[in-house]
Amino acid sequence: MLQDKYKAALDLARQLGFASLDVKEETGKLRIKGSAPYAFDKDLFWDALKAVPTWQTEVEVNIGVQKTDVYGYYTVKAGDTLSKLAKAHLGDAKRYMEIFNLNKGILKDPDLIKVGQKLQLPSK
Repeated sequence: MLQDKYKAALDLARQLGFASLDVKEETGKLRIKGSAPYAFDKDLFWDALKAVPTWQTEVEVNIGVQKTDVYGYYTVKAGDTLSKLAKAHLGDAKRYMEIFNLNKGILKDPDLIKVGQKLQLPSK
């Protein structure tokens, strides 16, 4: 059963708050439709799907994005820095000041972020 095979990705979609999530197995494919809160959440979902090596032949996906004001939200983990976040999620470590500027309401110094802080990520 394909839903079992992709359970981790489907559970993540539910955890991230995907709206109108519709999952069906038809003609040997898992068809997934829905809407992610942000593009960041959609990308996380895709990463989870791609963890299954045979995803390209087994899955058909149509996921939209509800909000486009920012790329999404990231919760700071131990070892994170703004430049690491910028490199990992925006593709360029030099964009760390964009993250800082977007989060000036909770950040006072780009070198001081704390585990558990929920930061907005700027659009790619």
